[in-house]
Amino acid sequence: MDLTAYLEERAGLVERALDAAIPPACETPEPLHAAMRHLLFPGGKRLRPALALAAAEAVGAPPECALPIAAAVEFVHTYSLIHDDLPCMDDDAERRGRPSVHVAFGEATALLAGDALLAVAFRVLAVAEGSTERLLAASRDLAEAAGSLELVGGQVDDLGFDPNDVDPARIESVHGRKSAALIAAAVVGGARLGGAGDATLVRLRCFGRAVGVAFQIADDLLDEGDEDGCSLVKAVGRDAARERAEALLDTALRGVDTLGERAEPLRELARFAVRRSE
Repeated sequence: MDLTAYLEERAGLVERALDAAIPPACETPEPLHAAMRHLLFPGGKRLRPALALAAAEAVGAPPECALPIAAAVEFVHTYSLIHDDLPCMDDDAERRGRPSVHVAFGEATALLAGDALLAVAFRVLAVAEGSTERLLAASRDLAEAAGSLELVGGQVDDLGFDPNDVDPARIESVHGRKSAALIAAAVVGGARLGGAGDATLVRLRCFGRAVGVAFQIADDLLDEGDEDGCSLVKAVGRDAARERAEALLDTALRGVDTLGERAEPLRELARFAVRRSE
């Protein structure tokens, strides 16, 4: 399959959904709405939303049925990036080749923009058409992925991580919460809105977690300048880290082999996520 064309087509669906869900930058209060949109557009390849749409396709549903969770996950992801960049967190001045939100709009507005995007994520799911039961379950999964036991807790442990700690299990624990939980919520949510049964959802959750941890390892392989971060590359070396990412990818792919050809876009997205450094 042509993955580039697939990503571009799915990104178009997601972009329209994101744009429709938040006020225009000219609406009062203008600085807040402009800050909300600053990192959201342009937003790269929209990998997490694409995984949600592909998961719906993998269980035999049209990708459009997964748009609510695809958009919601992207809102949560963007909020987390805005907050991660703040001086009290990672203190990054640039994101996606442009000034970070707090640099462009000030720390207070950046903080509030992140808060607002998190609220929008759950509004998108609350007002979406479709099965109330499925939408509620997807919302629950996303809330758990974004909470203290997953994304936020992972960020806390990442901030407090001892740079001398080279225990792979502890490093993967942080990756599993900070990165993989949201990816798993996207995959499971897309399949759930597509009508998947419980057994399939269990397999896809494992798929998402494995891909998510491998995705973070791929990021670490690309980011050679971070000497103090929570990195498997630093702990075990580049070759061993790459082998671990490939092992996780293999586990993920074998877990969805029963879904057949319709899951090939999901598999291709997983391969892309893990092999970006090659």
